[in-house]
Amino acid sequence: MKSFDVTGMSCAACSAHVQKAVEGVEGVVSCSVNLLTNSMTVEGNFDGELENKIVSAVEKAGYGAKPASSGAARFGLENEAESGERKHGKKILDVETKKLIKRFFISAGILLPLMYVSMGHMMWHWPIFSFIENNFSHEKVMIILGVYEALLSLVVLIINRKFFISGTRAVINRSPNMDTLVALGAGVSYVYSFFNLIKYIGSSNSGMPDFYFESAAMIVTLITVGKTLESFSKGKTTDALKALIKLAPQTATVLQDGKEKTIDVSEVKTGDIVIVKTGESIPVDGIITEGSASINESNLTGESIPLDKDKGKNVYASTLCVTGRIVVKVEKVGEETSFGKIIQLVTDASSSKAPIAKIADRVSAIFVPAVLLIALVTFVIWFFIGVSGSGGTESISARLSNAIALAVCVLVISCPCSLGLATPVSIMVGNGVAAKKGILFKTAASLEALEKIEVCVMDKTGTVTNGKPVVTDVIAAGTDSNAAGDFLSYAYSLEKSSSHPLAAAVTKYFEEDAGLCGASLLEARDFEEIIGRGVKAVIGGKLVKAGNLDFIPDAPKDLIEEKSREGKTPLLFSVDKKYAGMICVSDTEKETSRRAVKELNKMGIETVLLTGDNKTVADAIAERVGIKKVYAGVKPDEKEKIVAELSRDKKVAMVGDGVNDAPSLKRSFVGIAIGAGTDVALDAADIVLMKNDLLDVVRGIKISKNTLRNIRQNLFWAFFYNVICIPVAAGALGSLGIFLKPMYGALAMSLSSFCVVMNALRLNFMKIDGGDSVMRKTIQIKGMMCQHCQKHVTDALCAIEGVKADVDFKAGTAVVEYSGDISDDVFKKAVVDAGYEFVSIG
Repeated sequence: MKSFDVTGMSCAACSAHVQKAVEGVEGVVSCSVNLLTNSMTVEGNFDGELENKIVSAVEKAGYGAKPASSGAARFGLENEAESGERKHGKKILDVETKKLIKRFFISAGILLPLMYVSMGHMMWHWPIFSFIENNFSHEKVMIILGVYEALLSLVVLIINRKFFISGTRAVINRSPNMDTLVALGAGVSYVYSFFNLIKYIGSSNSGMPDFYFESAAMIVTLITVGKTLESFSKGKTTDALKALIKLAPQTATVLQDGKEKTIDVSEVKTGDIVIVKTGESIPVDGIITEGSASINESNLTGESIPLDKDKGKNVYASTLCVTGRIVVKVEKVGEETSFGKIIQLVTDASSSKAPIAKIADRVSAIFVPAVLLIALVTFVIWFFIGVSGSGGTESISARLSNAIALAVCVLVISCPCSLGLATPVSIMVGNGVAAKKGILFKTAASLEALEKIEVCVMDKTGTVTNGKPVVTDVIAAGTDSNAAGDFLSYAYSLEKSSSHPLAAAVTKYFEEDAGLCGASLLEARDFEEIIGRGVKAVIGGKLVKAGNLDFIPDAPKDLIEEKSREGKTPLLFSVDKKYAGMICVSDTEKETSRRAVKELNKMGIETVLLTGDNKTVADAIAERVGIKKVYAGVKPDEKEKIVAELSRDKKVAMVGDGVNDAPSLKRSFVGIAIGAGTDVALDAADIVLMKNDLLDVVRGIKISKNTLRNIRQNLFWAFFYNVICIPVAAGALGSLGIFLKPMYGALAMSLSSFCVVMNALRLNFMKIDGGDSVMRKTIQIKGMMCQHCQKHVTDALCAIEGVKADVDFKAGTAVVEYSGDISDDVFKKAVVDAGYEFVSIG
């Protein structure tokens, strides 16, 4: 699949004609043309000359095409002077909007004196130059004013000649478009008026001449107003994407010949050495070779808490070095970086077309020819029957004048633009809102599809759970505090020597809580690992063993079964062949998983857990988070079959993060990859969640529903407007004496597209978190002395449903993030119950 930039399109008829021309090229599988972004995505075999054939086909159709620019170029950000960036506190408009504004003001400046004479003087008898009125007869005054109007309106038409050039070219290429309608309407008005002026000059008629010069000038001016409003509001629809693009750093400090040199980021190459200091954005993807820093990766992951990184750790473009100085070896630059791929993903999705747009495409393909036919029929009918309905009682001149006015009104009131913009503007805004939330839709089709899901299948490890085992329970045998302290020291010292993942979880637990209950690291001698059973070593002269029930047979079986039912893995310990205690390890569910599942169930979406883990653990996790159906002990190759089976009757979304999830993601109606997952899973998915938060599935569904609702509103308005306004313009209400003037038709058309775009912009204010928007508060706490205290407070606060806490014992603070309505007293009680003094919250 390749993307192309297309120039010269002005309405939905243009995009439909370009699409038809490209789809006729041999080798093209499918083509999607986006009027909003003036872009086109083509799927086909690009091994040969297909790219050149596509460009040639577009050019033969009367438009221009070239391979797509980068994300920045596509949205006009490659040149600061032409971008939407802020300079000196003011927002610079894009070039096209500035040109349209200039055209409008010049046209309006000429139109005002024209309207003063054509309507002010001739209809309401406003005064004109006394020299003309006092020295010439009525007939000559009319001729002078007619020439005056003809010249001024001609200047306005020349200023807005783009309509005539584009409209004529479209006719020559047998693809009439909106510009054709405008050019025809304004042109007919001017030519008819000019003919009447010549006729009036050569006759002795003393009445009022039949001129429509002001209508011709007013039509193109009002359409320019609409185009200006449309261009400005269309620019607003891309603001979210522009903001995303502008997060990418523009310069980098590289190390060359032992000296630091600042260069444009486009000049950085793979293998270069880049220096990043406090407060600077990282310009590339790479690996730290020297130094350490605190990195804020919220631009990529949405996680606002900075991560500490040192030598050997990976860093990514657009993330911020909060503190520290690092030396980075460049691995990826530009569009190859993680951030660059996100930009490309978002821009491609915004440029693609949703299936719901097909109905508008079909109508757009025949819209302009149909309007031309209606205008012709309107002219013929009203010419023969006359406005009065009697035909013969009106002069041929009067019938001709009225018939032309009504036909012109039909031409200029019709609005194919609103049809063409109804879908892409909503897709653009909805996709931009999603991108800011860290939800990336790969295509417009995936944005539309997510609304329709009936079943949400979730992988367990890394999706519902954190994917990392942690210590959940530490239970010493007996009540002797000294024995309990010895048990912890023995457990810490034994597991420190093991390389098993569960041992690593135990070691991390003790290391993060140094000095916990007097635990200390002792020397372990004669360490031995018995495969399938456990480990043992001599510590402090005693034989310490850790493992399963076969290895520690005197451990309490009822307690082991109880913890197993809770989805935990008990690690049993003995000292000198006597049971000393157990440490339970579990892959715990993410803090937001329970709320996410609750929201999905509330939406009427069936929730399913799909895991290779044993049924006991799976059932425990499912029960805690509220998942209704569980498939446990499933092998990787069986996952895809289960998804296929579920998909027989319902539309299924699969959420996963691993290599073994890729086939399931492909098989499902909508595949959703957790952002920290493997590249294979990300490639297979239709939607990527950057923040590893299951709640983003809920947010994505809400964005999809809101966007599709907005599209339907736009399509309804576009069809309703044309279905109602075109008959009215054609004189359907003539029996009531209601006839529209061409200038009113032009005004209505100008506002139609503007209304569609403005309606789409409302999506920027959609509430996808409902009443559960994320809140953040800082609690001041006294009494925390060490990391042990810090963990106690963290556990106490995180035990509150929906709360995420970042506690710093040195600063005496706890930053809590939560959703929903949680009172300050709840936080106060948690801190006090943990044994510390609550000072304040704010």
